[in-house]
Amino acid sequence: MTTMNISLPEALKSFVDQQVVQHGYGTSSEYMRELIRKDQDRQHLRNLLLDGASSPATAPVDAAYFQELRDRVTSRAAL
Repeated sequence: MTTMNISLPEALKSFVDQQVVQHGYGTSSEYMRELIRKDQDRQHLRNLLLDGASSPATAPVDAAYFQELRDRVTSRAAL
């Protein structure tokens, strides 16, 4: 693991310290790592949503679609 030093105004430093205590993080580094992981997850989800939005349209998802799914699952379970 490598080290990164960041400078924060006192108000932000106090906020980070408060979050560490309130949420049970051992250190401010643990809190920052969690924030970065959540941001990575958010960006990944955003990319998935954009990929889906730009994909070609498919058949409508209606009651018949879900019934066909149920029928397929039921037929597989009977095997």
